[in-house]
Amino acid sequence: MVSARVGVTIATADMSLRHEAELRRLLGEQRLVSWFQPIVDLATGDVVAHEALVRGPADSPLHLPDALFSTARRHGLLAELDAACRAAAFWGASAQKLRDPVGLFVNVEPEVLDSAPLDVLLEIAANAPGQLRVVVEFTERALAHRPAELLRTVDRIRDAGWAVALDDVGADELSLAFMPLLRPDVIKLDLRLVQDGPGPDVAQVMNAVNAYAESSGALVLAEGIEDDEHLRLARSLGAVLGQGWLFGRPRPVIDMSARTAALPLPPRRAAQASSSSVVDSQASPFSLLPPGAVLRHAPKALLIELTKQLEREALRQGSACVLASTFQLARYFTPATASRYRDLAERIAFVCALAEDMPAEPLPGVRGAALAAGDPVRSEWDVVVLAPHFSAALLARDLGDDGPDAERRFEYVLTYERSTVAAAGRALLARVVAAEPAAPGTPGTPGTPGTLAPSAGSVLAAVPAPTGADVAECLPSLLGEPSLPALPPVPSLEPGAATEALLRRALDASTSGVCVADVRRPDQPLVYVNPAFERLAGFTAGQVLGRNCRFLQGSDTDPAVIDAIRTAVSAGREWTGVVLNHRGPDRTPWWNEVHLSPVHDDDGALVHYIGVQTDVTERVIAQRELAVERDRTRAQRARLEQLGLRTPL
Repeated sequence: MVSARVGVTIATADMSLRHEAELRRLLGEQRLVSWFQPIVDLATGDVVAHEALVRGPADSPLHLPDALFSTARRHGLLAELDAACRAAAFWGASAQKLRDPVGLFVNVEPEVLDSAPLDVLLEIAANAPGQLRVVVEFTERALAHRPAELLRTVDRIRDAGWAVALDDVGADELSLAFMPLLRPDVIKLDLRLVQDGPGPDVAQVMNAVNAYAESSGALVLAEGIEDDEHLRLARSLGAVLGQGWLFGRPRPVIDMSARTAALPLPPRRAAQASSSSVVDSQASPFSLLPPGAVLRHAPKALLIELTKQLEREALRQGSACVLASTFQLARYFTPATASRYRDLAERIAFVCALAEDMPAEPLPGVRGAALAAGDPVRSEWDVVVLAPHFSAALLARDLGDDGPDAERRFEYVLTYERSTVAAAGRALLARVVAAEPAAPGTPGTPGTPGTLAPSAGSVLAAVPAPTGADVAECLPSLLGEPSLPALPPVPSLEPGAATEALLRRALDASTSGVCVADVRRPDQPLVYVNPAFERLAGFTAGQVLGRNCRFLQGSDTDPAVIDAIRTAVSAGREWTGVVLNHRGPDRTPWWNEVHLSPVHDDDGALVHYIGVQTDVTERVIAQRELAVERDRTRAQRARLEQLGLRTPL
């Protein structure tokens, strides 16, 4: 039994290392190429653009993009792979004489947005024979994770005359909230909107998308159109462009015989043409007020009440809303304010707070930004609320009064003009930077030995391949288990007795449960569990091996969570979340924080899932007790306000 368990682990680690070596070889030798999928005008059937999709060599285990990107993420090579993909897209389009007015869609991974070598792409495009009509695709994750970097990149893209597309709209409500901030020229609907059919979620997405498209002139593109029924629904949803197997699968060679037409991008709006001023680090929301805006004077007490009203409005807008606020000094972010912002972070899409000395995350789910010395926002009181069908901003400037803090006066504007509100929101998000970059020596960090970097005459430099001694270090990252102890170098990947003993001790020492399921077999049975899993499950390995792990579920397990897990596994994606499980024959309930990771074989086929489980019951109970106490406190505060008392900001 132990030999079988260790054999699975060694084979998985061996495959991971071989995939890393293969990816480094493909990058170093510039072997990645682009395949192209047509995008058509749904009214005429004309091809108006192609999306570039990366492929490895046909005989490589990393031929398909899922295998390429999962390997890159696992081994810290995402930035290098992303750069190689874009370069391959541009060179491939140029070699196949793809020209304006037909467009070229290329993707940018949000995780590497700040290191994306845009200069390389601009140079390639400038030197291409003819002119490329480029549309750069982002997802809502880019704006949520790296607001400042994305807004700067979008400015440079538009300065180059290129267009911007927001991808996977509808997959997450963040995409609806961020549409007016990113101002995409093309909205790419998530394929589930076409393939799943009408429903309340689809109606919510299309309500927001059509409102934005009507006001901006943006094009709506439906992905995943595979048959005539999908096509009819795409048209019903308001899509004017389509992409999917009905019109053509990705191919290495563009069909030059297809009838083409110009990609009908909306005209560049004046607001976009001057967008650089919006994300200028010195532009403040108050300075973006239009000429002639009527300024009023008010004491701090009035601004407090106006602020609370806007916060309540944000809560009413729900999960597709963005709230950005400034506080001058971090000490003004009081416990009472923190209580309100905790509620906001739980119920709306994105919340950020800016002030002098504000930490990067003042509360869980609240993005923070410390205002630099000399930043004009330090003297402002700004609250921006932006949702698909609502916009409002309180933009105020401190008049510098002497005397008690509570009696300070401000000049302010309360505006509902959408373009002004969106510009103010972009100005604030332009100050919210990503988390600190990885320290030198982290894989994938520029300048780190053993990573890829641009070099003269080529997009990427060659990288030394990993050695067999790296297998022990690969195992913890493969399992997603931070508590596994580091192992000394293993001289061979052969499953000898010494190697088996080391790996067994490492897994036995883990305080988190580890299991492996074989997705190739009927009902996806467990083929390995470690001792910690046995303790969490309340059964021995002999009782659970060969069974599907659904035996941990019960009648009170949330069906939505189960569906989310099934969807992720069916799609071969990672999944992390908390699920209610039951332990042992007596079915004792416990809360399980689960991380599931797919494992592919040399051909890129999904063969196993590795699961890591942690008992977080105490944490969940504490969170629920805190929520009850918070509700009680909120009710008491509301009662006090009814009696005429005011809570200080």
